[in-house]
Amino acid sequence: MFETDIKYGYIAGEDRFFFIQSVLDVYDRSVIAYHMGLSCEAKDASRTIQQALFKRQLFGTDTLPVLRSDNGPQFTSHHFTQACETFGIVHERIPPRTPNMNAHIEAFHRILEDECLARYEFMSYAEAYQVVTEFIRFYNERRIHSSICDLAPQEFYALQTERKFAIREVRV
Repeated sequence: MFETDIKYGYIAGEDRFFFIQSVLDVYDRSVIAYHMGLSCEAKDASRTIQQALFKRQLFGTDTLPVLRSDNGPQFTSHHFTQACETFGIVHERIPPRTPNMNAHIEAFHRILEDECLARYEFMSYAEAYQVVTEFIRFYNERRIHSSICDLAPQEFYALQTERKFAIREVRV
C-alpha cells in the first residue's frame, strides 16, 4: 500500500508557501517519490504517483499497490482519477476528518515538520528545495525506524528484495 498527502512549508525570504506531495510505501516506510513546488495541482500529484510506480518497477505487473489519500482537491479531481485508472491502481480515499487512517504519511509529514521545516527559516525556494531534498535522502537512507527492525527504509527494502530478511505482517 502507498499513502500520499501534501504538506506545505514557508519561505520567509519570499513571504510565500511551497508544497510537498510525498508518496510513502507503508511496508518499508520509504518516501518513494515526491513533488516539491510553489504549487501542487492534480497533474503534479498524478506525475508523482507515476514516478513512484516507475521507481518500484510496478508497471505491467499484477501486484500494483492500493493508493490511499485524503480528500484534497488534487486527489478528488477528474485528472487524478483518470491517471489512477490509466496506471491500473485502486485509489482509496479516507473519510473526512480521519487522518489516523492515513497514519504513516501523516507521521512522515510530522517528522518532516519537526526535524526539517521547523528548524530552518528559508530565504529562497532554491534553499528550501535543497534542504528538503537532503532531508528526504537522510530519511530514506539513514534514519532508523523501530517499526522496520531499527533499519533505515532503504536498507530494509534492499534486504526484502534480496530475501535476506524475514517478512512480518504489517498492520494497516
